[in-house]
Amino acid sequence: MAIVVLKDKCKGCKLCVKACPFEAIDMDGKLAVINEKCTSCKQCVATCKFDAIEDTDAGKEEEVVDLTAYKHVWVYAEQRAGKLMNVALELIGEGRRLAREISDETKVYAVLVGDKVDQLASECFAYGADGVYLLENDLLKIYNTDGYTKVLTDSIRQYKPEIVIFGATYIGRDLAPRVAARLNTGLTADCTRLDVKVSSYIDYANKNTTLDTSDLDPNSTETGLKQTRPAFGGNLMATIICPRTRPQMSTVRPGVMTKIDRIEGATGEIINAPVELAASDIHVEIVDVVKSAKEIVSLSDAEIICSGGRGLGDPSGFDLIREFAAKVGGVVGSSRAAVDAGWIDHSHQVGQTGTTVKPKIYFACGISGAIQHLAGMQTSDIIVAINKDPDAPIFEVADFGIVGDLYKVIPEIIAEWDKAEELYSESLHHTA
Repeated sequence: MAIVVLKDKCKGCKLCVKACPFEAIDMDGKLAVINEKCTSCKQCVATCKFDAIEDTDAGKEEEVVDLTAYKHVWVYAEQRAGKLMNVALELIGEGRRLAREISDETKVYAVLVGDKVDQLASECFAYGADGVYLLENDLLKIYNTDGYTKVLTDSIRQYKPEIVIFGATYIGRDLAPRVAARLNTGLTADCTRLDVKVSSYIDYANKNTTLDTSDLDPNSTETGLKQTRPAFGGNLMATIICPRTRPQMSTVRPGVMTKIDRIEGATGEIINAPVELAASDIHVEIVDVVKSAKEIVSLSDAEIICSGGRGLGDPSGFDLIREFAAKVGGVVGSSRAAVDAGWIDHSHQVGQTGTTVKPKIYFACGISGAIQHLAGMQTSDIIVAINKDPDAPIFEVADFGIVGDLYKVIPEIIAEWDKAEELYSESLHHTA
């Protein structure tokens, strides 16, 4: 532990207890004691008036990571019940692009974790993977945090990928930070863009005076992953780098990246990675998996989304949105305002704090167009906005805008849709 209490100097004043933001200091009589919650934030060191708390790591040289030992791009190919998640296929294509930008020798590998998941390798190859790592064990049949974290961390330490990308799903957001913490590397969450920047190791070392350049090969290069994500409520885009540690790790929201065209018959290398996992490594027992009986929403895969917002007026407005979605073959989405009002479940929420989507058609009904909502749907192929306010921000990104009462406009669209279907059926009948 880096933070220690000097018993002969501690006065039991409790100032450190009050200053600690993590409740990591207990009192044993009049002596402060550091517990396991300590994150070495050093807040207590600065607060202590008696110099009774020290950082034992202060002054130690930072460990220098050999960046040249890390190669290739890994994509965590998330699967559930033997089915690949759509975001995994999106990220394999993105990983392929990054790998080709780094060098011709750099490859993208999909990482499949589970039990008997080898049949999914062909799908990974079809969407751009050069190879697949299989991490299989019967204890990994159902996702569990402890098991998946251990085997993935072990494999990264063994094979040393340069970049590791996860989908920002519930599982990805649980798994990625735990792996990053064990590897003592950084993680950038909810990225919307990834790029690579290649520079000379000598240039990099010269900018970091703690590094010794004498043993560096002047012809070798360092690849930096530029990870861009929204910051300050979406008002600013921040680009983050991880120059000192490896691997460079990111999570990317579903729907942000575009899948490459399927390559039929594609093949690649399959590596059966060793998995050392015992039941004692898993501290939570999964007794049963109960699927919710609520409406299943798959916003990230939908081609048509009909979303409602505050302009609906009350929760009954979603009855019309559901009718609209059923008619056009879409799914129901919503703005954060409608979810916060309790009108619809959070699983329908589109936006920065909901699901990022990229459908072929996005209907925004009674949605003003807050920047957080736009961040989650503005890459849709076609955006149709329906709003009574002609100055609503949603019209700035809409391909088609209808200024009017949605309770009058949507029924007219449904009626026209019925007429179009009738005409189409008649044309088929006459053709036959």
